[in-house]
Formats: sequence, structure tokens, C-alpha cells
Amino acid sequence: MREWLNTIAPAFQRVPELLAQHLQLSFAALALALLIALPLAVLASRNRHVANIALGFASLVQTIPALALLALFYPLLLALTALFGDLIQPLGFLPSLLALTLYALLPILRNAVTGLNGVDPAIVEAADGVGMTKAQKLRLVEAPLAAPTIMAGIRTAAVWTIGAATLSTTVGQPSLGDLIFAGLQTQNWSLVLAGCLTSAALAIIVDILLGTIENAIATRRKRRGWIAAALLAAGLAFALIPTTSADEDTIIIGSKRFNEQYILAQLIGQRLEQAGYYVRYREGLGSAVMFQAVTNDDVNISIDYAGTIWTNEMDRTDSVARPEMIETITSWSRETYGVNVAGPLGFENTYAFAVRPDDAENLNIKTMDDLARVSPDFVFGTDLEFLERPEWRMVKDAYPLRFKSERAFEPTFMYKALSSRQADVISAFSSDGRIAANNFVILDDPKGAVPAYDALLMVSPKYANDAKFIAAIQPLLNAISVEKMREANYMVDRENDKKSPAEAARWLAGQLENKE
Repeated sequence: MREWLNTIAPAFQRVPELLAQHLQLSFAALALALLIALPLAVLASRNRHVANIALGFASLVQTIPALALLALFYPLLLALTALFGDLIQPLGFLPSLLALTLYALLPILRNAVTGLNGVDPAIVEAADGVGMTKAQKLRLVEAPLAAPTIMAGIRTAAVWTIGAATLSTTVGQPSLGDLIFAGLQTQNWSLVLAGCLTSAALAIIVDILLGTIENAIATRRKRRGWIAAALLAAGLAFALIPTTSADEDTIIIGSKRFNEQYILAQLIGQRLEQAGYYVRYREGLGSAVMFQAVTNDDVNISIDYAGTIWTNEMDRTDSVARPEMIETITSWSRETYGVNVAGPLGFENTYAFAVRPDDAENLNIKTMDDLARVSPDFVFGTDLEFLERPEWRMVKDAYPLRFKSERAFEPTFMYKALSSRQADVISAFSSDGRIAANNFVILDDPKGAVPAYDALLMVSPKYANDAKFIAAIQPLLNAISVEKMREANYMVDRENDKKSPAEAARWLAGQLENKE
């Protein structure tokens, strides 16, 4: 029991700050949805055409997965920055707010229209008979009678919004989803539990308080309703209290959704803190979002990979030597976006096709050509991005791969899928410690279909020429071997004696100091 408490307690240390930001986002989205939906419901209850259009649009939004809706707002807002500059922030709060607001519209709008249309016509006629105006009739008759139905819709929207807000992590908005995504990737179930329990508790408490207000309206017990409203206001006030201090030297460190990125972000953060900077982390970003975030100063520093920039951002499909690729990327990033590619960290993390050792031996699979021969009988497991990346098209152009089926997994579960025979080959990462731990066999790529993936330190335009900043991160360049990176990664991946990304980063920092 004591061991479990020692594990769960650190997981809850980040909850207050993330809960505050989760509350801010959820309440703001719910408030904006109310401002849009309630007036629109009044119009829709009086005009069938407006009702059809409004409810149809709200229903259409619900067919789009929340994660996709969040992702769609980023490029849209990014395009608007050309017109409005710094007034539009394409990463973080704004895209999350807009997506969650749209998601909250349907239950509020539908219940409000239903409630207003459900008012007894005889009562409406009586109101007309005593000479009430439309505004008076709405305020004194229709709204009070429809209030219970409207409140039911608000309660549903509140629960949906609080739950969906955990996905805002993917576009750089801190939330309780930070704990869930990081926990899933690092297999730290205490983090997952902390995020899920806190999010669920928040949704239940808000639902109870809104239910109390609904009951108070129905039974005309105003005092109970005011107490519930005051508690909701207190929660919002808590969310608005700053939980951390920041100044002009605050550095935003970005990381993608896998362990190596979490570790390297912590390593960078530790060095910058030693140099006197205050750091904050934006974790769990996708590759495209990460690069654009750095170019727009939404993230000040990150680790990206040469092959990702070469294929995804530069649209290059040719193969060149690694030094030439890094030099070309460095010049292109500086000239196009003002981003400083400070240099490589010293190791490569490329896509590497891996199979189980028994299959490699029994089927004589050593190269990608051999894999093409047996591919009709193999299930291909990949991470969530690979099948849509240019590298996959380049591999298919080079080798006649025709898999029996293709399945996408979170990277954590991709390796488990191979070992448990739910997949027969995976698009592994060459610096991942789980390859050696499971004795997986990496297949040779004789045609060089996959480009080089040197880990590069990317600095946003704001700090691209800052001598103090560059000096703080300079010792990391060309200092990390792939063997040390694999070992650090496996510290987080392994099931026994698991380390956190921060602990693995401190170990890696110690290795660099010993090397010096």
C-alpha cells in the first residue's frame, strides 16, 4: 500500500495547475456556447428554417471526432495570423476554445428549442391576452417554463466539454489530458489515473451543482440555487488564480507524443533552468503542429528530426548524405522561417522495420526485400502518423509491400502488439530501447528508402540569435549517442523499476557530464 501511495502521490502534484487550466478552458467554452446557443434557440423556436439550419449544423459538428475538430482549427487559425498577426494565437487556448464551443452547442441548442416549443400554447395565448410584448412573454413565461429542459441540455454540454477538454493537449493547451497522454505513452498508470479521476470528479461536481440549480428553478428554492451558483463561481475564481510565476524569460519547450521527446524536453528544461530561465512544457504535439509552433514562437525550443522536416515540411523525396541534409535543412529553416537549427544532438532516430526474432529466423527475413516477399501474410503495425507520412509512400515506392492488413497503435502499444503477435512487423524507432529489450530484429533498407533522422535542436525566431540562450543549450549538441538515448528511453519504457522522463533526463545529463 505504501509503495502504491509513493507512486500515486507524485502523479497528483501537477493536478492543481492543470486542473485550473482545465477549468478555465471548460468554463470559457461552455459560457461561449451559451452566448451563442440561447439566442439562436429563441430564433429557432420561432422560425422553422432557422431551426433546421442551426440544429443541422450543430448535429454535423457532433459527427466530427473531437480530436479531429481540434486539429482542424490549428491550420485555420494559422492562416489568419497573416492578417491579424499576434492577435491570433493558433496554438493552445484559442483553437481548443473554438472546438469545444462548437461541441457544446448541440445539447444546449436542442434542449432549449425543445423546451421553448414545449410551452403550453394556452399559456402563451393567455400571455398575449394580457398584452405582454414578445420580450416580456419570453422573460416571464416561456423561459421559466422551459428552464428545466434547458438546464438539462446545459448539464449534458458541461459534462461533454469537461471530458473533451482533455484532448486539448494535442494542440498545446495544458489540461488534465497532459497527465493522461503522458501516462499512456510512458505506461505510468498513476498519471493516467490522476488525470482520469480528476477529470471525472470535476465533471460530476459540476453536473451536481448545475442539477441543484435546475432543481432550485423547478421548486423555486432560490437560496439553494444561489449557493450552487456561488460554488461554481468559486471554482472559476480558483481557476483564475495564477499557479505559477512567469516573466519575459519564460521558455516554452515543446515535445511530441513519445518517450524520447518527453525525456529530451526535460533535459533541455533542466539546462535552461540552470541558466536562470523559467520553463514550461507543451507536451503531446503532433509533428506538423510542432514545427509550425516553433516557426511561430508558440514553442521556443524543440527536438525535431531531419527526415521529418525533409519530407513533411520541405517536400523533398530525394536521398542525400546526412551532413548535406542537415546543412540544407539548417539554411532552409533560417531563410524561410528565421528558425535556428542549433545542430544535431548526436544520434539518429529513424523509422526501422522490426520483426520478431523467431520470424526472422524461420522465414529468413533480413532485409526489406525479404519483408516484401512475406508481406501478404503479415499484419503491419504502425504508430498513429506513419501511414499518412511521405516516408511510407517512399518505402512503398521502393519495395512491393502488400500487407494482409495495417493497424495503427499508440507507440507504447505498437511494441506490445508485435510481441503479442497482434502485428507481425512494426515501424519501430531506431533509438527505442524496447527493440533490444525484446530482441526484435531490425531489417536492412538496402535501397535507402527511409531518409536520415538525426535529432535536431530547433530554436524559434525569438531566441534564434540570443547568445545567452544558445550558450545554455550548446553542451547538448553532438553529445548524445544512440546507445545512451536507447538506455534513457528504456528507463521510462520498462515495466520494472520504471523511471519518469525527468529522472531519465537527469541520468542522461549525468552521462554527459561524465563524458566531459
